[in-house]
Amino acid sequence: MVSRRVNIITGLIALILVGTFTLGLVRSISLGFAGFVGWGGGLPVTLIVVLVLSCAVYDWYDTAIRKKK
Repeated sequence: MVSRRVNIITGLIALILVGTFTLGLVRSISLGFAGFVGWGGGLPVTLIVVLVLSCAVYDWYDTAIRKKK
């Protein structure tokens, strides 16, 4: 069984990597590399990425941070 501290650290590293990748993807889409112009064109992708990242953060919190009964 993996300790709680290891779960927190590895989960945080994974969140940083996933967040960096997805936010970079949103930035490149919003700057027009995918045919969209400005933040208005990339707004749907931005909302989807924000939703996915918030789900990932909640799952990390639920799995690693919150104490189980």
